[in-house]
Amino acid sequence: MSKPPKLSHGTQFRLRAAEGWVELENPAEALLELETITEAERGHLAVLEMFWRVYAEWKKWQPAYEVAARLVEEHPEEAAGWIHRAYALRRMKGGGLQAAFEALLPVLKRFPLEYVIPYNLACYCAQLDKLIEARDWLERAMEVGDREELLEMAQQDPDLEPLKALGLLK
Repeated sequence: MSKPPKLSHGTQFRLRAAEGWVELENPAEALLELETITEAERGHLAVLEMFWRVYAEWKKWQPAYEVAARLVEEHPEEAAGWIHRAYALRRMKGGGLQAAFEALLPVLKRFPLEYVIPYNLACYCAQLDKLIEARDWLERAMEVGDREELLEMAQQDPDLEPLKALGLLK
């Protein structure tokens, strides 16, 4: 895998500034920073990731989906784009839980050791009231990720509340 090209100093500065604005819960200012980045550097993985983060923080799911789709297209070897795309699809108008599940399921073959994929599939299934399937996906996530850490995360995750309520979260 080749190393991504180095970003210019100005773009690195703008990414740090955008991150600061996101931390201050001001995605509008973060977006203004990102929009000053040259078109030549907008396809860089770090830049696309920050655009996605800004739109997600802002809960602007259509543009978040579009950025994630570009991530998938330009950086298909990175699991994050595929995960972000499903996450945005779940929340955007015209998307939903089933659409997110269907978008993420085939990605599992491409990234079998990425625990976030089966974890998110578990969340989607739990919210679709497919609780046994959700438990199975969560178990698969814990097989490839840190079991204790994921179990603790699952205990706090509102998406997995239906599993917890039925005692299926163990």
